[in-house]
Amino acid sequence: MAVLQYATVGSNQLDKAVAFYDDVLGMSGMTKMFDHPSGGRIYGKDGAITFGVLGPFDGKAATAGNGAMCAFQCDSREEVDAFHAKVLALGGSDEGAPGLRGASWYAAYMRDLDGNKLCAFNIG
Repeated sequence: MAVLQYATVGSNQLDKAVAFYDDVLGMSGMTKMFDHPSGGRIYGKDGAITFGVLGPFDGKAATAGNGAMCAFQCDSREEVDAFHAKVLALGGSDEGAPGLRGASWYAAYMRDLDGNKLCAFNIG
Protein backbone atom coordinates (compact mmCIF):
# COMPACT_ATOMS: atom_id res chain seq x y z
CA MET A 1 0.00 0.00 0.00
CA ALA A 2 1.32 3.46 -0.89
CA VAL A 3 1.42 6.08 1.86
CA LEU A 4 2.20 9.76 1.38
CA GLN A 5 5.58 10.37 3.02
CA TYR A 6 6.51 13.97 2.25
CA ALA A 7 5.59 17.04 0.20
CA THR A 8 7.70 19.72 -1.46
CA VAL A 9 7.07 23.25 -2.64
CA GLY A 10 9.15 25.29 -5.05
CA SER A 11 10.64 28.70 -4.46
CA ASN A 12 12.27 31.43 -6.53
CA GLN A 13 13.80 33.01 -3.41
CA LEU A 14 15.38 30.05 -1.64
CA ASP A 15 17.35 32.02 0.97
CA LYS A 16 14.14 33.68 2.19
CA ALA A 17 12.12 30.47 1.86
CA VAL A 18 14.63 28.43 3.90
CA ALA A 19 14.64 31.05 6.67
CA PHE A 20 10.81 31.14 6.57
CA TYR A 21 10.43 27.37 6.87
CA ASP A 22 13.22 27.00 9.43
CA ASP A 23 11.20 29.28 11.70
CA VAL A 24 7.68 28.01 10.92
CA LEU A 25 8.45 24.28 10.92
CA GLY A 26 10.82 24.51 13.86
CA MET A 27 7.80 25.36 16.04
CA SER A 28 6.47 21.86 15.37
CA GLY A 29 9.75 20.09 15.95
CA MET A 30 10.62 19.66 12.28
CA THR A 31 14.30 20.28 11.67
CA LYS A 32 16.77 20.38 8.81
CA MET A 33 17.65 16.91 7.57
CA PHE A 34 19.88 18.17 4.75
CA ASP A 35 20.36 21.01 2.33
CA HIS A 36 19.00 20.28 -1.14
CA PRO A 37 21.38 20.68 -4.12
CA SER A 38 19.05 23.33 -5.59
CA GLY A 39 19.75 25.61 -2.61
CA GLY A 40 16.63 24.54 -0.74
CA ARG A 41 16.24 22.41 2.34
CA ILE A 42 14.68 19.09 3.34
CA TYR A 43 13.01 18.89 6.76
CA GLY A 44 12.08 15.97 8.95
CA LYS A 45 10.85 14.82 12.30
CA ASP A 46 11.70 11.67 14.24
CA GLY A 47 14.14 10.62 11.49
CA ALA A 48 11.59 10.75 8.67
CA ILE A 49 11.55 13.24 5.80
CA THR A 50 8.34 15.27 5.97
CA PHE A 51 8.72 18.42 3.82
CA GLY A 52 11.03 20.19 1.42
CA VAL A 53 11.40 23.61 -0.15
CA LEU A 54 13.54 23.56 -3.27
CA GLY A 55 14.28 24.97 -6.69
CA PRO A 56 12.42 23.14 -9.46
CA PHE A 57 14.43 20.34 -11.10
CA ASP A 58 13.68 21.62 -14.62
CA GLY A 59 15.37 24.95 -13.86
CA LYS A 60 12.23 26.92 -14.69
CA ALA A 61 10.56 29.38 -12.34
CA ALA A 62 8.66 27.93 -9.39
CA THR A 63 4.93 28.61 -9.36
CA ALA A 64 2.30 27.92 -6.72
CA GLY A 65 0.01 25.10 -7.83
CA ASN A 66 -3.63 26.07 -8.22
CA GLY A 67 -5.47 23.68 -5.92
CA ALA A 68 -2.28 22.28 -4.38
CA MET A 69 -1.79 22.54 -0.62
CA CYS A 70 0.48 21.12 2.08
CA ALA A 71 -1.22 20.39 5.40
CA PHE A 72 0.56 20.13 8.74
CA GLN A 73 -1.16 18.30 11.60
CA CYS A 74 -0.73 20.09 14.92
CA ASP A 75 -1.02 18.70 18.44
CA SER A 76 -3.50 21.35 19.60
CA ARG A 77 -5.67 24.24 18.50
CA GLU A 78 -3.18 26.57 20.16
CA GLU A 79 -0.44 25.18 17.92
CA VAL A 80 -2.65 25.84 14.87
CA ASP A 81 -3.10 29.43 16.04
CA ALA A 82 0.65 29.84 16.60
CA PHE A 83 1.51 28.32 13.20
CA HIS A 84 -0.88 30.72 11.45
CA ALA A 85 0.42 33.71 13.41
CA LYS A 86 4.05 32.80 12.67
CA VAL A 87 3.41 32.53 8.92
CA LEU A 88 1.77 35.96 8.90
CA ALA A 89 4.53 37.48 11.05
CA LEU A 90 7.14 36.20 8.57
CA GLY A 91 5.41 37.80 5.58
CA GLY A 92 3.03 35.05 4.50
CA SER A 93 -0.63 35.81 3.77
CA ASP A 94 -3.92 34.71 5.30
CA GLU A 95 -6.21 32.35 3.37
CA GLY A 96 -8.54 31.55 6.25
CA ALA A 97 -8.15 32.42 9.92
CA PRO A 98 -8.00 29.63 12.51
CA GLY A 99 -11.38 28.19 13.37
CA LEU A 100 -13.68 25.19 13.31
CA ARG A 101 -14.42 23.87 9.82
CA GLY A 102 -16.57 20.99 11.07
CA ALA A 103 -17.48 19.28 14.31
CA SER A 104 -13.86 18.55 15.25
CA TRP A 105 -11.73 19.92 12.37
CA TYR A 106 -9.90 23.06 13.52
CA ALA A 107 -7.79 24.59 10.76
CA ALA A 108 -6.08 27.68 9.42
CA TYR A 109 -5.04 28.37 5.84
CA MET A 110 -2.24 30.60 4.62
CA ARG A 111 0.29 31.14 1.82
CA ASP A 112 4.06 31.24 2.08
CA LEU A 113 6.32 33.88 0.50
CA ASP A 114 6.02 32.25 -2.94
CA GLY A 115 2.23 31.82 -2.79
CA ASN A 116 2.24 28.11 -1.90
CA LYS A 117 -0.88 27.25 0.09
CA LEU A 118 -0.43 25.78 3.58
CA CYS A 119 -2.84 24.39 6.14
CA ALA A 120 -2.33 23.84 9.85
CA PHE A 121 -4.99 21.64 11.44
CA ASN A 122 -5.98 19.76 14.57
CA ILE A 123 -8.62 17.08 14.89
CA GLY A 124 -10.24 16.72 18.23
